[in-house]
Amino acid sequence: MGIKPIRSKWKGRMSDRERFNNQMHYKPIDRCFNMEFGYWDENFTSWNIFKDNNITNNEQADLFFNFDTIHTISGNIWMNPPFEERVVSESETSKTIINADGLTAEVPKDSHDTIPHFLTSSITTPDDWKKIKKERFRIDDPGRILDIGKLKAMHPENRDYPLGIHCGSMIGKIRDMLTFEGLCYAIYDYPEMVEDMVETCCQLVESSLDQLLPHFDFDFASGWEDICFKNGPIVPPEYFKNVIMPRYKRIKAKLVKYGIDIWYTDCDGDVRPILPYLLEGGINCLFPFEVNGCSHPKELLEEYGKDLRIMGGVDKMKLKEGRDAIDRYLDSIAPLVERGGYIPFCDHRCPPDVKEDDYLYYLDMKEKLFGFRFYTLS
Repeated sequence: MGIKPIRSKWKGRMSDRERFNNQMHYKPIDRCFNMEFGYWDENFTSWNIFKDNNITNNEQADLFFNFDTIHTISGNIWMNPPFEERVVSESETSKTIINADGLTAEVPKDSHDTIPHFLTSSITTPDDWKKIKKERFRIDDPGRILDIGKLKAMHPENRDYPLGIHCGSMIGKIRDMLTFEGLCYAIYDYPEMVEDMVETCCQLVESSLDQLLPHFDFDFASGWEDICFKNGPIVPPEYFKNVIMPRYKRIKAKLVKYGIDIWYTDCDGDVRPILPYLLEGGINCLFPFEVNGCSHPKELLEEYGKDLRIMGGVDKMKLKEGRDAIDRYLDSIAPLVERGGYIPFCDHRCPPDVKEDDYLYYLDMKEKLFGFRFYTLS
């Protein structure tokens, strides 16, 4: 049974694909591209609007709220096969598990959204990496060969929505595998090992791009590089410049060859110390741009001009504070939407302590400010 939308799609005279591309390139649009990043799992069990309509995940929620359509294709660019996930032990409130990346982690038994407490990593020394690389990171693994015909059937050439190609992670997933603390030590204790991990990640992405790029007319590229927190990046900016950025440049060369000039990466926290190297490497859009961990989006959009785009940047804390705070914040970003290169949505998954009525009000006000007011098309 399909999802019955609770809201009408925002009116418009352009396709979702035309609108996204124009907005990201500072060209005239009929209205703002309408999207959201999603919700915590608890929202689906605590918000009546979700419970009463059997909405249980973010994919269903996108259809339920009738947001504009956007999709991304990814190859098999990480560990293959992953570790078998299993429970090692249990207490009254938590479970100790082995996760898909091979880490031992303590997680809450009720499965509420939280950062796991990581206990040990599957990789501590270069010998560990050498073994796992051979077993799970083979570039020539037959499991990395994509079914292009199946993907083309899913995303036809005459589609009316933007389609992206996923460029993975050069260091964020390595952080996942080594743990935060493990990566911080390994950069200094085993620099050759970490750089070989980065190089392996890059080669896996390059192999995926070589398979996909000739067969699709992509509108953008995406990535995931969650290596910053409120005090900045967990790797030194100089290390990022010397080790990570050159791999970005290799990926950028492949994207540019096929006409892709919009590349966003998902990185929380304060990205400002590494932003010049992201831009030089080819990543020119930030997502979902956490305001409290970084800044108001206006600050960076004014500093970097049209070299930078932002997707996200609606302060989730203002959604918690109620309607007056929502109004003030949306008014503060209205000039950015008008300017172009900026698509507003909640700056991470919307948390469950946002009142659902206030969230619906937020969607109404977004539509009033950025949807009904049509822009002049030249």
